[in-house]
Amino acid sequence: MQKNLYGKRSEIIAQNYLKKLGYKILETNYSNKLGEIDIIAKDKNDYIVFFEVKSRMSRKFGDPFEAIDLKKQQKIRNVATMYLKTHNLLNANCRFDAIAVLGDMDDDIRHIQDAF
Repeated sequence: MQKNLYGKRSEIIAQNYLKKLGYKILETNYSNKLGEIDIIAKDKNDYIVFFEVKSRMSRKFGDPFEAIDLKKQQKIRNVATMYLKTHNLLNANCRFDAIAVLGDMDDDIRHIQDAF
C-alpha cells in the first residue's frame, strides 16, 4: 500500500513539474487492454509525449530509470500506438520521455527526453 501511494504521489509531482515547463497534460494513468501510460502530454512544439514515471525513496535498489527495461519500453510503445489510433493521431509527432523522482521531496526530479 505504501509503495502504491508513493508512486501516485510521484506522478503528481511529475505532473506539476511538467506544467511548470509548459506541457499541457492530456491524460493521466491512461490505460487500454495492452497496459498503462503514466502521463500523456503535449509540449510547446505540439509533440505528444508519453511519460513513464519511476520513483525510489533512495538509490539503495538502483536508479529509478533502471526499472524501464526493454520489455517495459515495448509495452509503453504498444499502448501509445493504440492511443494514437483511437484518437486519430497516427500522423502526429510524438516521443517517449522518462521522469525519475528520487526521495520524499520534489527537489530531485530528472527528466530524459527521447528516453527510448
